[in-house]
Amino acid sequence: MLTLNKRTNRLESEEYHFELQDVSKPNLFREMFPYTEIPKISFNNEVVPMNPPDQIWITDTTFRDGQQAMPPFTVKQIVQLYKYLHKLGGPNGMIKQSEFFLYSEKDRKAVDKCKELGYDFPQITAWIRATKSDFKLVKEIRLKETGILTSCSDYHIFLKLKKTRKEAMNMYLDIVKDALSRGIIPRCHFEDITRADFYGFVVPFAVELMNLSREAEIPIKIRACDTLGFAVSYPGVSMPRNINGIIYGLTHHAGVPSKYIEWHGHNDFYRALSNSTSAWLYGCSGINGTLLGIGERTGNTPVEALAIEYVALRGTTNGMDLSIITEIAQFFKDELKYDIPPNQPFVGSNFNITKAGIHADGLLKEQEIYSIFDTHAILNRPPEVAITDRSGLAGITYWYNTQLTKLRNSQIKLDKNDPSIMKIKEEIDMLYKDGRSNCLSHEELLRFAKKYLPKYV
Repeated sequence: MLTLNKRTNRLESEEYHFELQDVSKPNLFREMFPYTEIPKISFNNEVVPMNPPDQIWITDTTFRDGQQAMPPFTVKQIVQLYKYLHKLGGPNGMIKQSEFFLYSEKDRKAVDKCKELGYDFPQITAWIRATKSDFKLVKEIRLKETGILTSCSDYHIFLKLKKTRKEAMNMYLDIVKDALSRGIIPRCHFEDITRADFYGFVVPFAVELMNLSREAEIPIKIRACDTLGFAVSYPGVSMPRNINGIIYGLTHHAGVPSKYIEWHGHNDFYRALSNSTSAWLYGCSGINGTLLGIGERTGNTPVEALAIEYVALRGTTNGMDLSIITEIAQFFKDELKYDIPPNQPFVGSNFNITKAGIHADGLLKEQEIYSIFDTHAILNRPPEVAITDRSGLAGITYWYNTQLTKLRNSQIKLDKNDPSIMKIKEEIDMLYKDGRSNCLSHEELLRFAKKYLPKYV
């Protein structure tokens, strides 16, 4: 049958309707996932069209997935982080939603406190297992939407749930119907989708969900969860690891509107951000992440990275305040006592710090030479240098120009050939000649300034 795709304005043939394949034995894709070896990336050379939605956005799971890998947040800390998410996402709701656990009294109190703030964004949602007892929690706290765990790989269906595909699907559909009967929007978390039988379970299940959605006239959302970070965005990769094919299949074969699809990725193979970008480009509206990428094992897609990526793709912040990223990082360090990897983009202590003398020389002449963008204007973090035996006159000069400018609140422009700078370099060189190996501290460098640059201190 030929149908007109209203998004692409092309006639397309739909000759096959995917039905549930209720197999007797689990399909574990052993050639692709041998377990005793590195997972294999195979290609079938089938390429699907790029089809970015009109609107794309970010959703957050810092208080659910992220908190699972952290010491428990206090209610006060959760409320502050929620405020940061609101500020970062801006008035247009670029961070559209944030999901919470509901299991403890503390979790529910945090939800109440965040609701009291009265923000339109991020909308507060919940996460539950596919059980009626969990669903009772959502009804009691009066949330409009909840995530529901609907594991879709045979690893989970056969090996964890000890069910058949049909039994699992019926269990999931029952809890979705319960949500719909009470006017609550269900968000089905397709756990482990990158090891699932996509055409034998994922698509048929998604089709059933869309049928229920039309009958109830209530949205049913699907979160495609790359639970172990297996997704690959290379063109022509075989299913079920092909993220481009997953998003295309959900929109094209299952008829799920882009605005009802989210991608939730993990970083086990360093692909969380690139996979998320690919999901946006191939038809997924929402990308789910956590602040600083915290989460199980290697973590989730960082929300702050998604904010930067959105600007790169769309050419506008759409109201986001990116300078809040620096405040969030400081809060993680000071309040949560979280050790941010120094080289982590945008938030790490070394993100825009150079130790190389040749780079410092470039910064001294023109910041743009060695800065990825104006980090001072965008993130409220000016480029800096760390002083070692490799910094050279240029690095030392740049450090004093930036730090003394802050100290005096007026522009300082020392030249790298200034005799005082040369004397400071001589002292620094002697330190390293005597066996020093670490960077000089802020306090040490200020002591040199008091000795050789007294009029500026």
